[in-house]
Amino acid sequence: MLEVKDLHVAVHASEGLLEAVSGVSFFLQKGECFALVGESGCGKSLTALSLMRLLPESAQITAGSVTIDGENLLELPEKEMQSRRGAQIAMIFQEPATSLNPVLTIGDQIVEAVLLHQKISKKDARSKALEWLERVGIDAPEKRFEAFPHELSGGQKQRVMIAMALACEPQVVVADEPTTALDVTLQAQILELLKRLQKERGIALLLITHDLAVVRQCADRVALMYAGQIVEENAAAEFFAHPQHPYARQLLAAVPSADKSKGLLTGIAGTVPELGAMPKGCRFAPRCKIAKKECTCREIPLIRRTNQASIRCLRTDSIISLEKFVEAPTSKSGDIVFEVQNLSVSYEKKRGILRSPLFFDAVKNVSLAVRAGQTAALVGESGSGKTTLAKAALGLLEDARISGKVMLAGHSAYDGHGHFDAKLHALAQIVFQDPFASLDPRMTVGECIEEGITALLPGMEKAQRQHRVNELLDQVGLAKSAAMKLPHEFSGGQRQRIAIARALAVEPRIMICDEPTSALDVSVQAQILNLLRQIQAETGVAMLFITHNFAVVEYLAHEVAVMRHGELVEAGCAHEVLAGPKTSYTRELLAAVPRM
Repeated sequence: MLEVKDLHVAVHASEGLLEAVSGVSFFLQKGECFALVGESGCGKSLTALSLMRLLPESAQITAGSVTIDGENLLELPEKEMQSRRGAQIAMIFQEPATSLNPVLTIGDQIVEAVLLHQKISKKDARSKALEWLERVGIDAPEKRFEAFPHELSGGQKQRVMIAMALACEPQVVVADEPTTALDVTLQAQILELLKRLQKERGIALLLITHDLAVVRQCADRVALMYAGQIVEENAAAEFFAHPQHPYARQLLAAVPSADKSKGLLTGIAGTVPELGAMPKGCRFAPRCKIAKKECTCREIPLIRRTNQASIRCLRTDSIISLEKFVEAPTSKSGDIVFEVQNLSVSYEKKRGILRSPLFFDAVKNVSLAVRAGQTAALVGESGSGKTTLAKAALGLLEDARISGKVMLAGHSAYDGHGHFDAKLHALAQIVFQDPFASLDPRMTVGECIEEGITALLPGMEKAQRQHRVNELLDQVGLAKSAAMKLPHEFSGGQRQRIAIARALAVEPRIMICDEPTSALDVSVQAQILNLLRQIQAETGVAMLFITHNFAVVEYLAHEVAVMRHGELVEAGCAHEVLAGPKTSYTRELLAAVPRM
């Protein structure tokens, strides 16, 4: 249904025109799910945007063809391409909140797409839109039809995007990270919906993701990209059972799981090369554990072995093991340093001058504790109150009514009037999900890390503070020169390391990590998880790890607490909760987790 041949995409940069996608070729068959995987910066999204001809102004297609029904989309005038976009090939974007128009209702946006591509009346278009809202599992479709995007949850918005993409009955659907921001239950629902609609309507689905467990669950075939090239392609079952390319083998070794919990994860050193600094020969050679001199001498071709399998490597017959067990450092369990007792958090809902306010309970009567040197995972669906609990414990909530007790290293965090003791911020620090948003873009990395020391440890001299910054950068695996750079000069994984260094700057007893790896690639996630385990073993810091990634929980956590609708429904030893959950909700959560 779709064939891509020798696609080349270049990006305009200060150095000139740099090639970001180099000779990518693949095909999609009717009713098939084809997954394009790889780390951030490998060219996956640029490839997807090229198929739709939606590249940003800084990028351009320099060669290749994209064919549907024998017609090369790259040769069509833009006006004709507009009629193909949506009707023949549609796209589901990663972030529905930025893809939906905030000033139009959900119904109007779907009707607009249908009327653009199908010659039917507005009344019939409305009926079709309602039908698709119902088909994608939107509850009360008539009501949601009149709703605006901000009135829907993340999962509902993603369902609306799917309805909009499929309402015009395209032959090919491109799904670019469609479940990255969703919790496991919503992710399972969206994936099940896509698979069902794909089979019912014979749609060819191009799935772009860095979540290998999702690929294992959904894809028929897999293509692995690295530095703008496809380095391996195979049937999904064969790809996961017998990966051939060293990059594929190292990537799969970096995925966390319960059976790897006694050792450090096998990460991939280094990062994807910059466009202006592509290595000669094999582009993965600088990070490859078995590269030889011949790998760096010439361009490595993609060799097709069978109809489904192809590989770009000279060392596929190597018997050298890429996985080497390194025992993880262990930390000793100590006294309880973080405890909440009957904690409740509520927000006031104003209802006008003459009506009394209502209160919404975000967290209801929760009690849990974390010991020094231990990691407790806090899990549950979006909106279950996990982050609210963490922020309440650290005094980071405004306009909220907080009751109950919060103990930080034996000190009561709140006085009798509900005011947080600011002196205790040195005892407990937080690492946020998005390090780019939490780091001041105008401050150097050194200033970002030093700021907390200045505020919370005022007795420390400037020379001592600078020495401490250098120590922290070394501890999180960054060069001392990083202190003079700005946050935008670093990759996502490096920025998260900086955020961890900032949290450790005041030597806290408790560190709360709020989804610190959810936006990271598998290989970078492995580096961060290894780093957290090493830091905990060295410092004895207690960690409350908020996540919806159960693979991370299985690998990292000693204890698990499960929240739902603001309440704690189950808690206990990680192994016991994950192996034998006692509540139906925990069983539902675990059943929804995609497995490798």
